[in-house]
Amino acid sequence: MKQPGAKSRESASVRVEQHIRKAIYGGALKPRERVIEEDLASQLHCSRGPVREALLRLERDGLIFTVPRRGTFIRDISSESIEVVFSMRAKLEGLCVRYLREELTKEGEATLRQALKQLKSAAAKSDEERFLQADMELHKTIWRLANREPLYRTLMNVMNPYIFVVARTYSSQMPLQHRYQNHEQYVEMILTAPVSRVEKLVEEYFSELFDSLRIQIPSPLFVPDLTPSLD
Repeated sequence: MKQPGAKSRESASVRVEQHIRKAIYGGALKPRERVIEEDLASQLHCSRGPVREALLRLERDGLIFTVPRRGTFIRDISSESIEVVFSMRAKLEGLCVRYLREELTKEGEATLRQALKQLKSAAAKSDEERFLQADMELHKTIWRLANREPLYRTLMNVMNPYIFVVARTYSSQMPLQHRYQNHEQYVEMILTAPVSRVEKLVEEYFSELFDSLRIQIPSPLFVPDLTPSLD
């Protein structure tokens, strides 16, 4: 049973989280910029408790990171790290897709197509934040449908935060409708390509996506990854 005031604190925490997410997606908070609890609490008229809870969730999702005795900062990611993320994701998600296809049921296909519909709805409403969330949920659905716990755990614990950061960086470079069409083609490919080739096709898809990303994002965004140190 929740303690008195727990619901209002949770509501305030969600409000703080949404505020920070929008600031990151909209560019109001820049990579490597420091996030100060006291300032957020004052700005959003709440105590530091909800702010701290919101920051913990955002750190879990890979949008921010904390350096002991230095503070909390908006996460940045280097071009080298982005390439590694895409390469690892291509291998791991390709493996997921192969397992998914080998054991695919009508229910599983329906679940995947429903996740794609959520992406289409967000694109139709030009809702950037909702689209990013639906994008991640679509891929998590693929990971779950593979029904291989070690793969799912690795993608969620190791890759998910970085994938989200890359998606955020990439988001403003292409119209939502175009991004939706890419996802639609991807889902059709993984559902209809020959099982013997689908793993390789997924790897090729992510390789082409990285090449597109590297061309479209201006070079100043490819700066050294400062997560380990801010010196």
